[in-house]
Amino acid sequence: MLNVARLRILRELHLRGTLAAVAEALTYTPSAVSQQLSQLEREAGVPLLERVGRGVRLTDAALTLVGHTDVILTQLEAAEADLAASQPTVQGVLRVALFQSVVLELAPATLTLLGERHPALQVEIIQRDEDLASSGMMAQEFDVVLGEEFPGRPHPIRPDVHREDLLRDSVMLALPSHGRWADLPSMLDRLADAPWALDPEDTAMGAWSRGVCRAAGFEPIVRFDTPDPLLQAHLVRTGHAAALMPSLLAARHLAGTRLASLPDDPHRMLYTATRTGRTAHPAVRAFRAAIAEVARIHQINA
Repeated sequence: MLNVARLRILRELHLRGTLAAVAEALTYTPSAVSQQLSQLEREAGVPLLERVGRGVRLTDAALTLVGHTDVILTQLEAAEADLAASQPTVQGVLRVALFQSVVLELAPATLTLLGERHPALQVEIIQRDEDLASSGMMAQEFDVVLGEEFPGRPHPIRPDVHREDLLRDSVMLALPSHGRWADLPSMLDRLADAPWALDPEDTAMGAWSRGVCRAAGFEPIVRFDTPDPLLQAHLVRTGHAAALMPSLLAARHLAGTRLASLPDDPHRMLYTATRTGRTAHPAVRAFRAAIAEVARIHQINA
């Protein structure tokens, strides 16, 4: 009989790539991870790992087992959700990965609402960029993640992930209202010489922002490369840069700037995602209901 705990270690190796990373994630020693995988090989009766340089690679048989493990873990999570649903209160710990603009604008009101409705539920907020959050969710580090999808950059839909759209959030051009760059025109195609504050290019927002500028006919001069939207807003407000900013931050954090619409009025889509086996869990459903209500109120008041 194959051991589920050992199958999960094999799956973690597939997700994380190295024995050291698996050991760190599961709070094992690397030698303990190796021992567990060796035992799993004996149980399976076929080689599961092959040496590649200093590391290891999963064999085809191991990849087959990982596929079955995904199904097994999904069913186990569905069973846990059914058991949790049989309880009179929503309780336990829910780990949620968010990025900064959502942490600033939606998370506080969501936590307040959940505290009023489900006081026995403990929500832990972890700030992560989207790629790390998504991989962490699949490795069962997080129960729910908040993602963002930009125009022309659709996210692939995984069969083992359940997604719910949350908020359609327009992206605006933010310009200084005073200082050296106060006279910048509010038309994107005339900002080739402007200094910009943009997210790093290896992030979704950063790649999309540079694509918008390139479509307008210029390569942006990025003087400030930062994933911090509050720093970007501050640099615009103090007269040092132009930026592309989500409307979610506009009301509170872009006072003292000039805001203009972008061509074709682009929007990012915010969404929640969870593993399919976790979808019916009362804690996940309670969180999604609360943040959706907060998002609706935000749209009404925007």
